Order: sequence, then C-alpha cells, then structure tokens
Amino acid sequence: MAPMRTFLLLLLAALSASLAVAPDAMAQRRSVKLDQVQAAWSSSVRWSDFEAAWQLVDPEVRAGQPLTELELERYRQLQVSSYREGGNGELDDGTVVRTVEIGVVNRHTQAERTMRFQERWRWDKKSKRWWQMAGLPDFWEGK
Repeated sequence: MAPMRTFLLLLLAALSASLAVAPDAMAQRRSVKLDQVQAAWSSSVRWSDFEAAWQLVDPEVRAGQPLTELELERYRQLQVSSYREGGNGELDDGTVVRTVEIGVVNRHTQAERTMRFQERWRWDKKSKRWWQMAGLPDFWEGK
C-alpha cells in the first residue's frame, strides 16, 4: 500500500504544480496575442489602411458607432507620416492602455499635424482575442 500512496502523493504534487503554472502560461499567451494584434493595428494605421484597422475595433464599438462612407472618405484623405508607440499599462479591470503619437498629412492641403491617441485593449474571453475599444483616431478632434 505504501508504493501506491507514494505514487498518489507524487501525482497530486505534479498536478498541483501544473495548475500553479497554468495561469502564468495563459497570461503569457494573452500577452503574445496582445503583441500580435497591436502589431497588426500599428501596421494598418502606419500604412493608412483605416479599413483594416476598423476590423480590429471591438465589435460592440463598431455596432454602436458605425463608420459611415463619409467618415471613411475623410480617412482616405490622410497619409500617416509617423507612428510612435508608448508602453502598455494595465488598468484594474484588465484593460490595456497604450498611448501613441501619430503624425498625419492631409493629401489635398499637404498640411501636417501630430496628435496623441490612447488605444484601449480589451481581452474577449469568449473569442480569446484582444479588441481595440477606442475606435479609430479622431484626427479632426470632433470637428
């Protein structure tokens, strides 16, 4: 009976150890997925592909604030000239925030300006992916 008890104790110890590592591994996978989706977002914005960036915006935000053809046409008039990323910060609710500085040039007037934009990223447990919750940058400041 002693070898069986030893085996069960070792098995229990191994299971306990694997459960302790599981949250770290899960957090690491989420972090990798965040890096990937932020890279896709950054690339889309850097190349002024706002339609692709729009697909990375939280579906709830897209449904609540649909992008009109007029708004899309305004984005097509811009060329991103610079995109500088800040570091990520995590809020108490698990939302990740990153501030970026974006330079844009109006294709018609050739006027350039720089703005700060705060990306907010939400982990969707159901789809196991990150969504950008702040929408597209407002280069016109509500005008």
